[in-house]
Amino acid sequence: MIKNLDLTNAVWTKSHRSNGGANCLEVAFLDGVVALRDSKDVGHPDARVLVLSMDDYRAFVGGIQDGQADLLA
Repeated sequence: MIKNLDLTNAVWTKSHRSNGGANCLEVAFLDGVVALRDSKDVGHPDARVLVLSMDDYRAFVGGIQDGQADLLA
């Protein structure tokens, strides 16, 4: 488990389909893991970041691509 991941130099990206909105999922790839955050929380001191292994991220994205409806259940 990663408890103290330094996100200072993380390069956050969101889908080009977001049209620059502030209600998107942003992703950063660093140190062999993937960090996810809600773009409307950027700069908020209590914002939370979800950190996944690359394998878990691939499974998550694969489920989305396959149309899996219960990804968060």
